[in-house]
Amino acid sequence: MASDPIRSSHSHFQAQAELEMLQLIIQQEPEPYPWNPAEPESSAYFAALEQEVIAAGWSEGELTEQGQILAQQFDNLWATVLPTVTVEHSVKEALSADLFEQFLVQVPQPFLDGIVQRARQLIAENLTMADKLVRCVQDALPNWGEDDLQVLARPFAYAMRGAETEMLEVALRSVRCAAWTELSGIEQARLSLAIARYALAQMPSESVD
Repeated sequence: MASDPIRSSHSHFQAQAELEMLQLIIQQEPEPYPWNPAEPESSAYFAALEQEVIAAGWSEGELTEQGQILAQQFDNLWATVLPTVTVEHSVKEALSADLFEQFLVQVPQPFLDGIVQRARQLIAENLTMADKLVRCVQDALPNWGEDDLQVLARPFAYAMRGAETEMLEVALRSVRCAAWTELSGIEQARLSLAIARYALAQMPSESVD
């Protein structure tokens, strides 16, 4: 059977266009996008990006409002493609399994329980992901101000859905293998926020108190 010259030409044109687009993206982006926001260096990227948006004329209130709208749209889209999960055991048991249990070595059990409980209470609240993260960890980090926690929480809040496990692994690698009281304040904060992000991702949407 003879090949279709029109279809062959179209496929070649499409492949060439995709290649040129990829080259354009690479040339215009001096640094790669931080796909894992748990990496410490990602904070500078998101801070610079936020300043660019503000410089373009967006107020902080507008950013917050549009961020909430976008987050809701993402949640609605994911709800249409993700299967409904039937939870047959308690949320706490689910969170305590596998990777999550590794934190028990460094994070006091009461802190873990508190983060999980707050995540359960906040999952259905009409708050930004950053606000939920901050509220989840405030009790574990009493010496941190809310504004400072907001700055640290933003990279975790921007994380793509499904990247929570990888963020936990990065958080484990980025802190010293030491007791909670021996960790620096920034290590405690990053670890707590990673746990909170993971906990919120595992919670069924109808969880309350």
